[in-house]
Amino acid sequence: MEHRREEESGLNGNSYNSDMEAEIISKKNQEEEKEGEEEMSVERIFESKPVPSWQEQLTVRAFFVSLVVGVLFSFIVMKLNLTTGIIPSLNISAGLLGFFFTTAWTKFLAKSGLLKQPFTRQENTVIQTCVVAISGIAFSGGFGSYLFGMSEVVAKESDDAESSHDYKNPAIGWIIGFLFIVSFLGLFSVLPLRKIMIIDFKLTYPSGTATAHLINSFHTPEGAKLAKKQVRLLGKFFSFSFLWSFFQWFFAAGDDCGFKVFPTFGLKAQENMFFFDFSATYIGVGMICPYIINISLLLGGILSWGVMWPLLQTKEGDWYSADLPPKSIKGLQGYKIFIAIAMILGDGLYNFFKVISQTLLGLYYHLCHKDAIPVVAVANGHSSPNSSLPSYNDKRRAEFFLKDQIPTKLSLGGYIAIAAISTATLPHIFPQLKWYYIAVMYIVAPVMAFCNAYGCGLTDWSLASTYGKLAIFTIGAWAGGAHGGVIAGLAACGVMMNIVSTASDLMQDFKTGYLTLASPRSMFVSQVIGTAMGCVIAPCVFWLFYKAFDDLGQDGSEYPAPFALVYRNMAILGVDGISSLPKNCFLLCCIFFAAAVIVNLVRDVVGKRRARFIPIPMAMAIPLYLGPYFAIDMCIGSLILFIWERMNKAKADAFGPAVASGLICGDGIWVLPSSILAIAGVKQPICMRFLSRATNVKVDQFLGS
Repeated sequence: MEHRREEESGLNGNSYNSDMEAEIISKKNQEEEKEGEEEMSVERIFESKPVPSWQEQLTVRAFFVSLVVGVLFSFIVMKLNLTTGIIPSLNISAGLLGFFFTTAWTKFLAKSGLLKQPFTRQENTVIQTCVVAISGIAFSGGFGSYLFGMSEVVAKESDDAESSHDYKNPAIGWIIGFLFIVSFLGLFSVLPLRKIMIIDFKLTYPSGTATAHLINSFHTPEGAKLAKKQVRLLGKFFSFSFLWSFFQWFFAAGDDCGFKVFPTFGLKAQENMFFFDFSATYIGVGMICPYIINISLLLGGILSWGVMWPLLQTKEGDWYSADLPPKSIKGLQGYKIFIAIAMILGDGLYNFFKVISQTLLGLYYHLCHKDAIPVVAVANGHSSPNSSLPSYNDKRRAEFFLKDQIPTKLSLGGYIAIAAISTATLPHIFPQLKWYYIAVMYIVAPVMAFCNAYGCGLTDWSLASTYGKLAIFTIGAWAGGAHGGVIAGLAACGVMMNIVSTASDLMQDFKTGYLTLASPRSMFVSQVIGTAMGCVIAPCVFWLFYKAFDDLGQDGSEYPAPFALVYRNMAILGVDGISSLPKNCFLLCCIFFAAAVIVNLVRDVVGKRRARFIPIPMAMAIPLYLGPYFAIDMCIGSLILFIWERMNKAKADAFGPAVASGLICGDGIWVLPSSILAIAGVKQPICMRFLSRATNVKVDQFLGS
């Protein structure tokens, strides 16, 4: 849930077609299947179109469009990072916008007689790869988690006296330097394994495969027509969302003013965070996220803010002191944060061991039974068995994928060189992070990067944040509280997250390139350029937020950055142990940790059909600290999509993602002008506030006196 792919995938593990009976049936029908596939072959459709060389796929217009769309998506991801930390997949939006901008560009040049090179699906893949790399840094850079968790603002929010002095405030210079040092290692760590992962093991990489099908469809006549309609609808809802955010701005002259605090269900419910805040962003996110995630979020909010926290408030003076400040982790705030952490860790560790076991099992079968073919459920819920004999598609794709080799020496040399530079320079940025901590991480990082990339290929589930949390606890405990263990753990989290995240992203992109005949060289160059762009763009976008909003990171503000506090408290827990918890909090944490593991186990045991109705612990944990208000927005988005599907499923499937993307993009890009207005000192003219009748009478009497 904490990043764009760590969400419910609906997969129940990996099974293998090693059964003799299945093999016989498969061979009997092989010729018939092959004939059908030849008729429907994607590569037959594009056979007459020449495939450009890898240099021709890397065009100036591709990187210009990538820059524009990447900046837009960086604002969106940053806003989501700093509000709730829930980031849906934006691949469809990136594909649509990249296709639209480049098609408009080429049409203009064609009319002017200046078009020298047509727009191909390979160039479209380069744009997609670059955009995802740019916006990916906005997530893996930790601006809403580990990096901002180092700041003095979050240290004060944590209210832990022992670690309050252990902070490092953001500065654009060291942030850019840090990202450049750590963001490229993951690319080189798995680069030599691209043929093994994509061709030999035939890993599915569902997100990469879905993106490739989307790009291929854009470049057919029927797909181009549909894409134009989708972009037109996206533009309409983009405009609506932007103008709605602009309208709301006029009424939000204070922290408790405006539509965002509208007491939809009454003032008492609003005090417990139950209200609809009219956020177009989270309505759009709700339309993209699976129904079960949105229901899980709402259920978690109801159980915590409707039941658990009111019960714990009755223990004030018994379990925790009544004299503590509201934000103290020794009081009610501690229960909220650490119980949420326990559920996140329970869910994360269960899935970590689940994916690792699947990875090891899959590796064993691939090495010992090379003819065994994995059957992996894809996004539409059907299994996708690979044919044992190569089809025309497979032959043509393998030919182009193996055509442009990337020297292994470049991979090994690049990793060693960057690791050496990083080991020497990181201690200057973070003195608490000793060089030998870094060296140990870089020794084990390639193994973890491989495991994450392989597991992602099987299940579409990236566990980058889980690897980061493991680094927090191990390095933080190793350093100790007296030697800056909190900052050391958070910095180590950043190093590990960037490596394993970029590794799985690169393999996803290689899969997309394989299915669109884009060269591995152009994919790698695009990923490198996109990562470099992201290392500059993401810190600049974050700096705009940091300077424009004085209350950034504070509880109750517009941008509370909830995961920054969660990650910092994880680091405190790793350094101080359970002594940092309030009374009975550790027992409750153990109960909820076990509950998260059991619920996940039940979901896997009952099968995918029944698992659709069992909530996801990771999703339930998020509103424990934040409140259920955003879950209400997301459930409204789900309700809109549900009604639309009942009325016209075909149109809902075709245009639902475009509508959702328009709502997210319009509200997201409003952050730019609102930040500029805040920096310029332009204030909202109206405060729309809601009072009870009794309070309103007192206010009227006071004003009348």
